[in-house]
Amino acid sequence: MNGSWTTRVSCAAVLVFVAVSSSAQAEDEGRRANRPRLPDSVRGVLNVDYVGDQNPRQQLDLFLPRRPAAVRLPVLVYIHGGAWRSGDRHAGRGRVLPFMVGGRFVGATIGYRLTGEARWPAQIHDCKAAIRWIRAHADRYGIDADRIAVYGHSAGGHLVAMLGVTGGVREMNGQLGPHTNVSSRVAAVVDFCGPTDFLKMNDVPGKIDHDAADSPESQLVGGKIQDHPDRCRNASPLTYVTRDDAPFLVVHGARDRLVPYLQSVLLRTALKRARVPVKLVTVPNGGHGLGGQEHDLLIQRFLERQFKL
Repeated sequence: MNGSWTTRVSCAAVLVFVAVSSSAQAEDEGRRANRPRLPDSVRGVLNVDYVGDQNPRQQLDLFLPRRPAAVRLPVLVYIHGGAWRSGDRHAGRGRVLPFMVGGRFVGATIGYRLTGEARWPAQIHDCKAAIRWIRAHADRYGIDADRIAVYGHSAGGHLVAMLGVTGGVREMNGQLGPHTNVSSRVAAVVDFCGPTDFLKMNDVPGKIDHDAADSPESQLVGGKIQDHPDRCRNASPLTYVTRDDAPFLVVHGARDRLVPYLQSVLLRTALKRARVPVKLVTVPNGGHGLGGQEHDLLIQRFLERQFKL
C-alpha cells in the first residue's frame, strides 16, 4: 500500500512539474511573441546588468543603428507599465524601434523591480541607475549624453515623470550600480497616462478602488495610500516640480478608467506654474491603452523640437 501511495505521489509530482514547466514555457513564449525581431539596420546590446547584482529585473536592452546619422545620437529610453507589479522591458522594443528609422536615434528599454519584490522607492532607484549606466557608456555607444529622452505608459509614465522632475533631487538617486557619481538627469519626457497624485486617484470614479489595500498604488508604497500620505507625496512627481525640469509631452485619454485623466491635468498645472515647457494632448474618446502611428508622430515631432533634429 505504501508503495502504491508513493507511486501516486511521484506521478502527481511529475504532473505538477510538467504543468509548471509548460506554464513557464508558455509565459516565456508569450514574452518572446511581444518582441519584434530587430531589423537588419539595428543591432542589440541585450541583457545589460546595469546594477551588477545579477537580478534579471535590473537589466536594460540597448538598440543601436548600424548606420547612425551622426557621430552622437539622442537616445529614447522606454520604461514599461503594468501597475508596477507586472510587465517587463521586452514590451518596449516595439515602442522604440519606429524611432530608429533613418539612424537618428539610439533606443533602450529598462527593466525595474516590481512590487512583488520591492517597495517604493526601489523602482525609481532602478530607473536612475539605468540612466546613469547609459550616460556612463555614452562614448562607447555613440550616445549624446545631453539628449536622453524617456518614454513610458501608465506606471512607466509615472516613472518617466519622476525622472523628469528629480534630476537635481539627490535623495531620490539611490546608491545602486557602479556609476553613482554620474547624473541621472534626462532632457525630455514622454508620459502616457501616468499617475501623478495617488491620494486623488479616487476623485474620479473608475474601474479600480485606488484607496484599497490591494490597489497598485497601495502595493507600491507598502500600505493603504490614505494611511501613508507622506509615502504618496514622496512618490508623486508633483512634489518635485521646479523650473529646471525637463520639457514634457503628456498624452492621456479623456475616458481612461484606470488612471483618471485628471492626473495628467494636475501634472500640466504644476509644470506650467513652474514655467516648465509642457504640452498635454487629450484623446477625447481614448481609454488607457494608447499608442500607434498617430501618437508616434506626436512623439517624433516633440523630440525633433527638443533635440533640434
